[in-house]
Amino acid sequence: MNIGSYSLLVARPTGSAGWWPRLGLGAAALMVLWWAARGAQVSFGELGKGLPWIGDFLARMVPPNWAFLDKLWVPAIETVQIALWGTLLAVIMAVPVCFFAARNLTPNLAVFHFTRQVFNVTRGINEIILALVFVAAVGLGPFPGVLALAVHGAGMLGKFFSESIEEIDQGPIEALRATGAGPVQTVIFGVIPQVITAWIAVVLYRFETNLRQATVLGMVGAGGIGFELVGSMKLFQYQDTATCIVVIIVMVMAADYVSTRLRAWIQKGAR
Repeated sequence: MNIGSYSLLVARPTGSAGWWPRLGLGAAALMVLWWAARGAQVSFGELGKGLPWIGDFLARMVPPNWAFLDKLWVPAIETVQIALWGTLLAVIMAVPVCFFAARNLTPNLAVFHFTRQVFNVTRGINEIILALVFVAAVGLGPFPGVLALAVHGAGMLGKFFSESIEEIDQGPIEALRATGAGPVQTVIFGVIPQVITAWIAVVLYRFETNLRQATVLGMVGAGGIGFELVGSMKLFQYQDTATCIVVIIVMVMAADYVSTRLRAWIQKGAR
């Protein structure tokens, strides 16, 4: 028997044995999916039974009531304003704190873990829940929506900002510290130039998300076009509802286009 034949005989049991862990993982994944389906009561049969009702609901929305557009200009602009200010306040709250949530800049582990948990709490609470809290605190209108987006967005942006700081090149930081630069100088001249492009891209993406969320916050009295959407549905004015949905889709598509162009321009300028 030559060496090649011997190696094949030895490799066969090893190759066969290598499939068992994969089969075990596959079986475990199927069990988890089955367990999740049971808990979520996934039933495609029930969905099939409900398709006629969905079709009837969509039929009532056709054609959209384009005359209703005259009442949607102000709420649509208000929605954009909510998203803008929600994003701005989120950035203002996240930037000063994110440096403490980065392992390579935090003073100690206690501060690091505390700051990370603060971010986890703020981004773990849904915007609608936050909007309900702020509506009870400051009343109906767009301002509770701004506050809800700002608090939730601060947690999201803080997490992204701190993680981007952890990925920077430590060379400029060590060089600045060797020259006697303080923490503020190190951040301004060593950290921000390395992360600013990524931060801007994340902020633009967050604005897109806030614009979509702002359309929903109106459902709980936080202003914007969502208030008109819910009102039309409660009054069974489904053609008005369709008009609201069309406006929301156009707004999101426009925001996505502008954000994509801005990100491309920023990345091109950074090269």
